Amino acid sequence: MQLVQEQKGNGLTLRIHALTHVTRFSHGSDGLNESREMDGRFTVEAELHGSGVLIEPGAFQYSVGQVQAAVEQQQQGGFLRRAMATAGTGESAFATRFTGQGRVWTEPTRRHFIIAESTGDAGDDMILDDRAFYLAQDTMQLGVHTHNTVSGALSGNGLRQPKLTGRGIFVVESPVPVSEVEVIELNGSDSVIVDGDMILMYSASLRVELRPLVRGVRNAMRSGEGLVFVISGKGTVFLTPTHRNASIASTALT
Repeated sequence: MQLVQEQKGNGLTLRIHALTHVTRFSHGSDGLNESREMDGRFTVEAELHGSGVLIEPGAFQYSVGQVQAAVEQQQQGGFLRRAMATAGTGESAFATRFTGQGRVWTEPTRRHFIIAESTGDAGDDMILDDRAFYLAQDTMQLGVHTHNTVSGALSGNGLRQPKLTGRGIFVVESPVPVSEVEVIELNGSDSVIVDGDMILMYSASLRVELRPLVRGVRNAMRSGEGLVFVISGKGTVFLTPTHRNASIASTALT
């Protein structure tokens, strides 16, 4: 395996590894050597030093050490309430919590991973793309953000989206490598206009509106563009513009 990314937190270290395979063997002065290449799959390692992690159900592969596992609900409330709240997010109402001393490994996948950190301040709360949550330190909480406008409900992510709050380090799934993720910091005076399919996550403090790129039905037909997000306020937006062929008009900083 090849280490791709590493982040240390309080009592926890997260590592992303790329799986490799042998491409050829060769003989050298020091014996038999091998050449390896990445095979397109990635796995996450969580090294526990007294802290714990919440992992998306079904992602666990194996653990080594004195590690305990338990099922944990991701938000408060009764089962029916949790089920209804998470029905529109693509996320489970529960996660598996691992604690103790040791290492936890997740199932290899061809999707990419990104490690991020939250200070726990209100401005660091993140709203995630549907199904983007993968793993988080157990000092954080995975809840649900409910859009209270029709625009939010029509955004492509549905009426509800996963919301991550609290202090700690976490991992999200991304359709593109971290090197292709574009991070845009908004200072309160600028805005971002973007096709919603490219939004990986954004600060919960931001204002989001869904509207036509151009005003008027006739102009919209001429431009060939549909509805776009207009994101404004102060915070951070994470985009994945290489995930698909995005037109120049679908992403703009104004």
